[in-house]
Amino acid sequence: MAEDDLQALPGVGPATADKLVEAGFKSYQSLAVASPGDLGNTADIGESTAADVINGAREAADVGGFETGATVLERREEIGKLSWQIDEVDDLLDGGLETQSITEVYGEFGSGKSQVTHQMAVNVQLSRENGGLEGGCIFVDSEDTFRPERIDDMVRGLDDEILADELERREIEGSPDDEEAMEALVNDFLDYIHVAKAFNANHQILLAEKANELASEQEDSEYPIRLLCVDSLTAHFRAEYVGRGELAERQQKLNKHLHELDKVGNLYNVAVLVTNQVAANPDSYFGDPTQPIGGHILGHKSTFRIYLRKSKGDKRIVRLVDAPNLADGEAVMRVQDGGLKPE
Repeated sequence: MAEDDLQALPGVGPATADKLVEAGFKSYQSLAVASPGDLGNTADIGESTAADVINGAREAADVGGFETGATVLERREEIGKLSWQIDEVDDLLDGGLETQSITEVYGEFGSGKSQVTHQMAVNVQLSRENGGLEGGCIFVDSEDTFRPERIDDMVRGLDDEILADELERREIEGSPDDEEAMEALVNDFLDYIHVAKAFNANHQILLAEKANELASEQEDSEYPIRLLCVDSLTAHFRAEYVGRGELAERQQKLNKHLHELDKVGNLYNVAVLVTNQVAANPDSYFGDPTQPIGGHILGHKSTFRIYLRKSKGDKRIVRLVDAPNLADGEAVMRVQDGGLKPE
């Protein structure tokens, strides 16, 4: 959206329009979902003026009113499904990860959470015919887990038919048996994964805002952002806010962070995938004592909650714990050298 368009809103002059654009508010829609407090701080205007700007943007973008269930159903047809390339898991999730939603994957160390984020960073780039979304990935790394070598393994671990399709689609000469062609293909996959390492909780929150800007910049590109991974969502918050005295502040910041991630998902039709750490409940005498951290804030904000559980060898149990329109259930997968594979 050009600056002249922003100046058509009430209370927005040239200087204010420049500040809004620099802060990433380039469209009526991005302004329409902002809060008066955040907008006021960003553009250095009063909250009442910010409220007028937001209301004007909502009217111009035609958002904020009621609509029929039929209209909602029609809009949901735009939602994409990102395949895990594992039929049993895709069936459990009714097609895979959903865009415009937050999917939380939690489990103990070594359960495969980071393997899922790496695999999805590969799968999202595949053609829609092969279960992908033909888009790029933003990877916010808070635990130093991202490994380009693992992306290499997973690209090479794709089916030969999919690899042949990707080589042709990306105009890379050669076949899956051609090492030079495969190296070029791996590098091409890596080019569309945008990685940033989060050094602390505040930096992680900032990176979510930067992700919004990057998704806006890439919206009309050949590979628009279609996946936002945060691995792990809660590691820094858990380490920096210790004890009950800091619990309220931690939850407030986590809540704001989740809303920023959700905004990226809704504005740019992105699937948001976050991993979460767990704690053992010492009061549990029966069943699995493992519980996700983050409390009710994370529980309510996550659209889909998936629990990964270790089994024998490389086998992992994928359990759907919560979803608004799907029944709870379990699926089995394996974590192998070539990525996530069916049982």
